[in-house]
Amino acid sequence: MKRICIYTKDIQIITGRSERYCRNLIAEIKKTNNKEKHQPVTVQEFCHYMGLEPTSIQHTIR
Repeated sequence: MKRICIYTKDIQIITGRSERYCRNLIAEIKKTNNKEKHQPVTVQEFCHYMGLEPTSIQHTIR
C-alpha cells in the first residue's frame, strides 16, 4: 500500500536538507495550496511543487 501523505522526515531523506528547512517547505506548500494547518501535504503536491516525478520518490517513502 502506498502512502498519500508526506512528512518532514521523508522530505529530509529525499532532499538531504535539515528538519527546519523541511518544516518550512511543508508550510510553504500548504500556503501555496491554500491548506489549513491541520491538513496534510500529499506526495503529489510535494512532487508538483518541487518539480519531481512521483514515481521517482515512491521507493524512498514506504
